[in-house]
Amino acid sequence: MQHSISEPYTKEKFAELRTGDTVLLTGTIYAARDTAHRRLVEMLEKGEPLPFDLENAVIYYMGPTPAKPGYPSGSAGPTTSYRMDSFTPKLLSEGLIGMIGKGPRNDEVKASAKAEGAVYFAAIGGAAALIAQSIKESEVVAFEELGTEAIRRIRVEKMPLVVALDSEGKDIYSI
Repeated sequence: MQHSISEPYTKEKFAELRTGDTVLLTGTIYAARDTAHRRLVEMLEKGEPLPFDLENAVIYYMGPTPAKPGYPSGSAGPTTSYRMDSFTPKLLSEGLIGMIGKGPRNDEVKASAKAEGAVYFAAIGGAAALIAQSIKESEVVAFEELGTEAIRRIRVEKMPLVVALDSEGKDIYSI
């Protein structure tokens, strides 16, 4: 089944999604990779405020290429998600409800996503130029010194995704 989902993102909206469904996602998401995830978890452990609110947030595991003049982003393909697995349960417990990447997740992430009502979306690997067309705005919001691994707030319109792990714990990689 195909869905169009726009902000605000909610657990109720995501609860309707089933593994294998296609989604066109519109709204604000955050781009962050493993180094940024480690820093976010360290900040939480120290009781420091985060650079963005995790409540009902969606994080895209990507490292964009430099943008051409006049464009908000260069190619924006997904990176392998398992690199974020050790940090993901903590972020889910703090309100994160959506993740976008490629490849399977470990059992702890699957259990945490199910417990928290979160969804993991697969972006199409190898389609970075196509995905970049969905990005309408991009702004570094934290860890600028990390370059492509800095956290970015991006606004997407009709970003094409596939539900890889639904809020009931059904995993496309295990079917």
